[in-house]
Amino acid sequence: MFNFLKGVVGGSGGGQKDLPYNIGDPYPSAWSSWSHFRGTSKDDGSPVSIFSLSGSNPQDGRLAAGRNGVKRLRTVRHPNILSFLYSTEVETVDGSGTKVTIYIVTEPAMPLYEKIKELSLEGTQRDEYYAWGLHQIAKAVSFLNNDCKLVHGNVCLESVVVTQTLDWKLHAFDVLSEYDGTSGTATGPMLPYEWLVGSQYKSVELAKSDWVAIRKSPPWAIDSWGLGCLIYEIFSGMKLGKTEELRNTASIPKSLLPDYQRLLSSTPSRRLNASKLIENSEYFQNKLVDTIHFMEILSLKDSVEKDTFFRKLPNLTEQLPRQIVLKKLFPLLTSALEYGSATAPALTALLKIGSWLSTEEYTLKVLPTIIKLFASNDRAIRVALLQHIDQYGESLSAQAVDEQVYPHVATGFVDTSSILRELTLKSMLIMAPKLSQRNLSGSLLKYLSKLQVDEEPAIRTNTTILLGNIASYLNDGTRKRVLINAFTVRALRDTFSPARGAGVMALCATSSYYDTTEIATRILPNIVVLTIDPDSDVRSKVFQAVDQFMQILKQSNEKSNAGDTAHAGSLGLSSMPGNAGLLEWAMSSLTLKGKPLDQAPIAASNSVRPVTTTTAASSGLIETPSMAPVRVSSSSDFADAPAPPSPTLTDGWGEIENGVHEEQYSDKDGWDDIKPLEEPKPSSALANIQAAQKRPVSQPKPQAATSLRSKSTVKAVATKDEDDDLWGLIAVPTPKIASKSLKVKTSGAVEDDDPWAAIAAPPPTTKAKPLSAGRGRGTKAAAPKLGAQRINRTSSSGMQ
Repeated sequence: MFNFLKGVVGGSGGGQKDLPYNIGDPYPSAWSSWSHFRGTSKDDGSPVSIFSLSGSNPQDGRLAAGRNGVKRLRTVRHPNILSFLYSTEVETVDGSGTKVTIYIVTEPAMPLYEKIKELSLEGTQRDEYYAWGLHQIAKAVSFLNNDCKLVHGNVCLESVVVTQTLDWKLHAFDVLSEYDGTSGTATGPMLPYEWLVGSQYKSVELAKSDWVAIRKSPPWAIDSWGLGCLIYEIFSGMKLGKTEELRNTASIPKSLLPDYQRLLSSTPSRRLNASKLIENSEYFQNKLVDTIHFMEILSLKDSVEKDTFFRKLPNLTEQLPRQIVLKKLFPLLTSALEYGSATAPALTALLKIGSWLSTEEYTLKVLPTIIKLFASNDRAIRVALLQHIDQYGESLSAQAVDEQVYPHVATGFVDTSSILRELTLKSMLIMAPKLSQRNLSGSLLKYLSKLQVDEEPAIRTNTTILLGNIASYLNDGTRKRVLINAFTVRALRDTFSPARGAGVMALCATSSYYDTTEIATRILPNIVVLTIDPDSDVRSKVFQAVDQFMQILKQSNEKSNAGDTAHAGSLGLSSMPGNAGLLEWAMSSLTLKGKPLDQAPIAASNSVRPVTTTTAASSGLIETPSMAPVRVSSSSDFADAPAPPSPTLTDGWGEIENGVHEEQYSDKDGWDDIKPLEEPKPSSALANIQAAQKRPVSQPKPQAATSLRSKSTVKAVATKDEDDDLWGLIAVPTPKIASKSLKVKTSGAVEDDDPWAAIAAPPPTTKAKPLSAGRGRGTKAAAPKLGAQRINRTSSSGMQ
């Protein structure tokens, strides 16, 4: 079958004087007269193994056998046979004559005997690894004998090497020859170079050169004997000195002893075929062999088998030899994930094994695979990646996150799966610090504005919490436009009480970003309304938030009275940098989907730890603790929860105020003119939420009031206030009031700069001087007739 091999030249680069490889240090041992060196490629520095054989006589039989070995190694390919890369012959002239050197370059490997000493395995782990190695060599021998009808003739410890992945591979093909047992006329030796084989490794018939008996024996007879010699050398820990030593079976495992004895049968025809050894031996049935074998034929397994296997794999790796897992199993696992043959649970095993690597190895071997997986269309893979992002997220570079990871992750914001949307949202806590301002302000905030009206209450709550956590990464202009509107107009008016509580906590956690004018005119008027919230936990947070912001205003006043010209907005906040106490995630309730609201945990909204305001006596500084987890229900039935007043005109943070379209405003930060994200038609639950947030804050006003608002709006457009963008245009709403309309002056003497029209808060009961810092509107309001007590009674009754 392989007679054509005789015509193949022995070298691929005959006559070449220089190897394209660098020859390094030699190994202590090699088969026969060969020398084994470490080497590297001159092109890319990749490691290789270099074997060399030298002879001064052109007719030297060792050179002829070496050429036979090169020819066979080039043409016989199998996963358990050493991979050939390059070969050449080099002639050098010295004083005594010409010296010929044969070079063979293969994949990097080291002698088996040296690797066994290096690993130093003991007990069960040693037996499992030896079983795996012998399993591989038996497959290589079976391939040669049964499939190719070739006889290796020299299976022993020195003819086996170990690769970088700890695989055992067969080489030393100098004696390899065709089996010609079917030829009745052949009389010469079947193995022309059998004289190279040590006498201790020769079977009885080979030692006698009984070629007639050899040809009558099965093709595996000689190599089965060699397998027996290899088994003895492995377990005894020493090279075979003479044939008689094979009778000493004290070191052979009991489960392997019957097969060992059959391999060394004195009758050639009764020797065990290597293929039968693989199929029937009890010794090869262990966890390591089964695990690696499953991974190697993973593409043949169905999804159920894969899923079951990968769920057990993390625990199984703890029981296997650590070095085998890292060097053999880990590469198989990464390859299976990259090429899509592994299921999502495999990621857990990948990250667990990766945690055993050094930082440098983790960066080189784990992170590239994870980055590739983010491009996968498999939703289960995406979910698994986001669930475990805390394990690898910090190791990802900012460039990789911004350019390679985020574009794929962002698709999860609009996914139809609520679980994927929520996991995508939570992943931003780790990714946001690594995003560029282009993605952070131009893309991420667009998605967050949509998620604040998501049909899932847990997602709306966590969106508010995320925004509070990433506030420090936004630039000053974006913070001024986004934070107050997102927390007050959206969060404080959510139908879900934990979402309102999260809004209050977010305002407290980001208090260092607001000046006294914003606190007095935009924050306090909105949170005070919630002092009569139906939920006691929300009320508790609101009272403490009021105390905190009032303390800030008091300190500002004291400094102002003392003649301090420092900016009041930064006073009393130095101890509260943005995100000093990070808001923690609300507990996801998506697993409770479908349960009625009355079946969800009633105490969920009370699990938020309220903000405590601590005033330092010596410095007058206020500390803001972090928000505790919020346990929420995912039920979309909010009929029992009364909704606080919602703004009249805002569905997104970046939409318009009082009918003025955002196209009229200039693009100041490069993202104001981005078109809103397209999304499918909202569900009924989402429509209810959006309708609640669009509910008018008061009864229809007289025409005079409408005219006044219209005039104020026109002026706002003309001045193009610095807050004009997707969020800055949202008017702060007022709480509901009685149906009795306000008496507003309709004469032309009414001024247009009314600060109350800017924040839409209830008018005070006493006359006050107009605020100097407004939004471009008038400084004098029409005289109201509704007192504070009247408003409180109306609001209270409206929310009960």
